Amino acid sequence: MKTIAVAGTGYVGLTTGACFADLGNKVTCIDIIQEKIDMLRAGKVPIYEPGLAEMIERNVSAGRLCFTTDYAEALADADIVFICVGTPSGVDGEADLRYVRMAAESIAQTMTHPLIVVNKSTVPVGTGDWVADIISRSQPAPVNFSVVSCPEFMREGSALYDFMNPDRVVLGSKDEEAAEKVAQLHLPLRTRIVLTDLRTAEMIKYASNAFLATKISFINEIAAICERLGADVQDVAIGMSYDKRIGPHFLNAGLGYGGSCFPKDVKALEHMALVQGSHPSLLRAVMDINRDARRWPIFTLREMLGHSLTDKRVGLLGLAFKPNTDDTREAPALEIARMLQYEGAVVSAYDPVAMAPAARDNPELCLANDPYELAQGQDAIIVCTEWNEFKQLDLLRVKEAMHHPIILDGRNIYEPTTMTGLGFIYRAVGRGATFDNGA
Repeated sequence: MKTIAVAGTGYVGLTTGACFADLGNKVTCIDIIQEKIDMLRAGKVPIYEPGLAEMIERNVSAGRLCFTTDYAEALADADIVFICVGTPSGVDGEADLRYVRMAAESIAQTMTHPLIVVNKSTVPVGTGDWVADIISRSQPAPVNFSVVSCPEFMREGSALYDFMNPDRVVLGSKDEEAAEKVAQLHLPLRTRIVLTDLRTAEMIKYASNAFLATKISFINEIAAICERLGADVQDVAIGMSYDKRIGPHFLNAGLGYGGSCFPKDVKALEHMALVQGSHPSLLRAVMDINRDARRWPIFTLREMLGHSLTDKRVGLLGLAFKPNTDDTREAPALEIARMLQYEGAVVSAYDPVAMAPAARDNPELCLANDPYELAQGQDAIIVCTEWNEFKQLDLLRVKEAMHHPIILDGRNIYEPTTMTGLGFIYRAVGRGATFDNGA
């Protein structure tokens, strides 16, 4: 058993802390926001992640997990401290490292014995050296420490599974002994452990996310071509996926990627390349295609409802950037809502868990209590998030409630022949034809 401190109680920090506690370690999670710590101590989890609340409750009850705002308290007996704070995009797409700096300074000022500092936040290449320099300069008196990079590869909505069943654990450090100790912490996960240097470990994270974002933009580019040529992108993706060099993952055409990782990480990698004199043309194309995917519903509705969308009523099914999370950061639905509102449309939305954060970002958005209330009087509905709930709707009830039975399926969750058979005017992404109720 190890004694671990985790700085940050967002998706990465809470999942990391809860999972290490579940593996039998003693974990203290730190956050500088008192309200979040009070909430966690009261048994409430500030984010939606399936299974996380139950895991936290179980480990708090067992005495393996606790929460504090006090770095000195958390580090008093710690062997290892994980930095799991946010690194949002800056003005030019660069990663904003202010929270990493604050965490490193707080660790330096309160550590009283040798520590391994593990950076789990997604940070630019070279940040490990920078963190080491900050700690060295900020210590009141010299205390030995080592810095290890251990990038996270968890997906929101399946973070607990991803932590406990990783494809690999990547560790980078100048201190081989420290890296081995962090490797031992991960041995119960029974997975590949990749040991490398600090900068390579940091780059693996960015390269991985950029590649996955590229796959999404690639299939959306193919979808746009399929619409012009009369092919079906879903069958194209299936045919591609049987090639072992390609595989089936991240080949779902739709409204593009969103969330807290892919958008900011592709931007940050582009920024790193630019400042080093490289020419990241592919990364720029990935971002351009992703922006175009979000404009597809606007262009399509103009065509179907007339050039003006003024006073047209449009409903959005889904607000989170993906199912099984309440995260609306960089969510396609919110950008689509803003574009529709700019064109004069009246926009309503429903999401099983993400309406509160969406309302904070877009106060003008009308919120419905369920999909059937959302459908009332709508000129069109856009499917923005592929929640399982939406796949099981009473579609005849939806159609009868709408003013015009227009469905834009931004996630391709319905079958075109079924939708047209029910009397919908149906458009999907890259399905090769216009499905206008038998037209």
